[in-house]
Amino acid sequence: KTGNCTLAPSLLGVQNIPPTFSFSSFQARLWEINPDGSSNMLTSTRHDGPILSVAWREDGQAVFTAGADRIVKMWDLGKNTAATVAQHEEPVRCVEYVSEQAMNTPCIVTGSWDKSVRYWDVRAPSGQPMGVVPAPERVYAMASRGQMLVVGTAERKLIVYDMRKPTTPFLEKDSQLKHQTRCIATFPDSTGFAVGSVEGRVSIDYVLEADIKAEKYFAFKCHRDTKNSNVYAVNSIAFHEEYSTFATAGSDGGFCFWDKDSKSRLKEFNKVDQPITSCCFNYDGKIFAYAVSYDWSKGAFEHNPATKKPYILLHAVQDQEIKSRERSSRQGTRR
Repeated sequence: KTGNCTLAPSLLGVQNIPPTFSFSSFQARLWEINPDGSSNMLTSTRHDGPILSVAWREDGQAVFTAGADRIVKMWDLGKNTAATVAQHEEPVRCVEYVSEQAMNTPCIVTGSWDKSVRYWDVRAPSGQPMGVVPAPERVYAMASRGQMLVVGTAERKLIVYDMRKPTTPFLEKDSQLKHQTRCIATFPDSTGFAVGSVEGRVSIDYVLEADIKAEKYFAFKCHRDTKNSNVYAVNSIAFHEEYSTFATAGSDGGFCFWDKDSKSRLKEFNKVDQPITSCCFNYDGKIFAYAVSYDWSKGAFEHNPATKKPYILLHAVQDQEIKSRERSSRQGTRR
């Protein structure tokens, strides 16, 4: 089993609701996080295969779960019911929720190993997609924000869509990275995205022509043990909504905070005893959650469920850890 965690959205600006998140293997679980850091499992739902991706509806009242059983379910948290709203011919690797503001109708976007991206109306599920876009290869990673959707496939292909024209690629390119794409995360201002790969590297990419011409894009190495020449996959990337800095988490069991604008590492944290397979910030950036579990990077031989249990940890984020030092310095000068 591989763990995955995601924290609830801003819940329409209501800030006194305790943050919750889901954890997935064959089962998705909903947890409530108390002010003292303790947690209570509220409820759960299941798939007939491993759950590969989850996405919150923007009101925080439903979660979409995509699985290796080739379907996507909408889990109504109030009623505690789950209904199938999408399906593919192969496992569904990614699901993203798209708000009404982005596409004039709320929907989900799914990416599958059947080499397709599909759009689905979740208000009145019909079993038929609103649109189907062929992908150049199997979909391995996907991220959306506002009107931008970024899809990463096998063979290092990256496709960016403007969801006002959801079936026409806005930008197509090969990844800056030399090996398989593992994760994608979009900038808070939607001007670009970060890509992580199995080779222990991250690329910073831009979508606007002016930024591309200015050659603002770059890549850097991370999650490596240089002493023993070991290279680890970057499993997850998450951006801080206020500061536009970001976190990476990897198969080395470590996570780091980074500033793309100054091209610097802000802080490296102590490693845990297993890979970190997923990470995210909550809506106000005060909590950083990360899932710890085996990621199968060393095959079944290294998996020992008797001694290595999956778990989720929460880190209380301090401003000095995540805030750009350049921004802090400029603010201090103005004062």
